Amino acid sequence: METTTFTPNDLAKYPFLKETAEYIRPLNLQISDLTTSGMEQILKRAEERVREAIISTRVTRDTRSLGIEIPSYPVALLLVAATENSFIRKRYALAEAKQASADLAFESPEKAFKIAKSFGWKITHSTKDARLPREFVLHFTDYLRNVNQLSADSKWKLVNRILIDGHVYLNQGEIVRLLEEEIRKTIDKRLATTELSKLPPEIVEVAGRLKALAVEVIGTAEMEGFPKVIVQEAFPPCINALYDAASKSRHLSHVGRFTLTSFLLNIGMLPETLAELFKSFSDFNERLTRYQIEHIAGSRGSGTRYTPPNCETLQTHGVCLNRDDICRGARNPLIYYKRKQTRAERSESA
Repeated sequence: METTTFTPNDLAKYPFLKETAEYIRPLNLQISDLTTSGMEQILKRAEERVREAIISTRVTRDTRSLGIEIPSYPVALLLVAATENSFIRKRYALAEAKQASADLAFESPEKAFKIAKSFGWKITHSTKDARLPREFVLHFTDYLRNVNQLSADSKWKLVNRILIDGHVYLNQGEIVRLLEEEIRKTIDKRLATTELSKLPPEIVEVAGRLKALAVEVIGTAEMEGFPKVIVQEAFPPCINALYDAASKSRHLSHVGRFTLTSFLLNIGMLPETLAELFKSFSDFNERLTRYQIEHIAGSRGSGTRYTPPNCETLQTHGVCLNRDDICRGARNPLIYYKRKQTRAERSESA
């Protein structure tokens, strides 16, 4: 089969490719140059990329001006790193990966094949065998490395795949979905290791605007983050009531289940642990429960990580119970949790 080369248009759509760095090297981009008149359009487009990621978890492509579009990617990475916020970092990596996945769905098999090879995958084209109606053959180690986020769906479990001599047979759609995960991890790793030297005030200002936007879109509570250790003593009264009911297999309304699930996910409980909490319910369906939990966590569907409804909504649905003095002024159960933990920490240090 004829070898596919990456065109400038490809680099605009798949900016994470190594060839992108080669393409923009002659520009000799420096951080200090980004605020000059010749580079301001690149900085503007980079900010647009990050804004899109925060708002819609996608980064659309503008191939009308490749001289701006292609170099805007590394500048966008710099802006994300400059926010020094893990949520924005993960959101951006996911957005770029989802957009690349959407674009790859319409590419030729050869293009998807070459991008997979660029990540070092041990992948080959499948032979024309009617008994194996798949386009690609992928080594099981590359398959397993990228299937972790998908394994809750039984179709991705290795036992349910065509596996011959250590190789998994896959169609283009399946390869693209695995590539989405590879791309997400690659971008997230690059963002996590980006070294920030002294940044110009203009870059710091842009990063500040992006953080403010994220707070507006996502909410202060989630943006602030929460300790990885779950402190049940800091649960708000409504969550304590829901958690107690779930632990005793008592009926929870749809709003109650959503509130409890989203709250526990946002304070760091693993989806696997949360699924165990619902196992004793009479209507428990493991596959459906895992899907719903992962959808709320943002690892399925649109990629949006949901937060619990605000207290006003919980009052409307009769979920707000046993209010105490900390509830006053706390618009959301997550804010209560953060506030109570802060009080406890101050008491311990006093």
